Amino acid sequence: MEHKIETLKGEELMLSYKIYEPAKTAQKHGLILLLHGIGSNEDDLFQLKDSLPEGYIIVSARAPYMLSPGRYTWFELAHHLGKPLINAEQAEKSRLVLNTFISQLIERYSIDQNNVYVGGFSQGGIMSYSVGLTFPQKLTGIFILSSRLLPEVKPLIKAGPLLQKLRIFIAHGTRDTILPLHYAHEASAYLREMLPLMEYHEYDMEHRTGKEEVADLKSWIEKK
Repeated sequence: MEHKIETLKGEELMLSYKIYEPAKTAQKHGLILLLHGIGSNEDDLFQLKDSLPEGYIIVSARAPYMLSPGRYTWFELAHHLGKPLINAEQAEKSRLVLNTFISQLIERYSIDQNNVYVGGFSQGGIMSYSVGLTFPQKLTGIFILSSRLLPEVKPLIKAGPLLQKLRIFIAHGTRDTILPLHYAHEASAYLREMLPLMEYHEYDMEHRTGKEEVADLKSWIEKK
């Protein structure tokens, strides 16, 4: 099957990104937008493209803030007394940038607006929570891999019909010491009544993605 892979620098769009485009068909393609973790870049999760469902345009975005060459972040992070301290201004700007970026991708690539997924690993999962829960009208679903829900975002979440239609896949490793499992428990408990279309998974692994997890993610997207 013909396909195209490009790396685009974002001169016209809000973010730089890597894109996989399947062969054109009579029907519009859906979108899977991948968001990497802190200190990584768009090449990271793009490696999952061959493990995700066919028929989707797959975009892996680069976070807007550079830590060092080749290493990017959605917001700067520090720790104090064992607790994470975020740059809240950067996190908020990234949330709004992602909202605009999704609209730009939908327009540029003539994407089926009823088949749009956003997900990510670690800090990329944080941003998937942030944009998905506050702009649910734009998305079919979000997937959260080894991540957490920011307390700063909770006041922006509005329960209602739009949120109830949002599909959500939460996955976490039971041996994660970077973002321990309790973050997944807390987020799923907080969101379950607002998001009845929730699927939750735990895996015997550390802070990483796993083959079983990605296979479950693929099956979940295909269910739609």
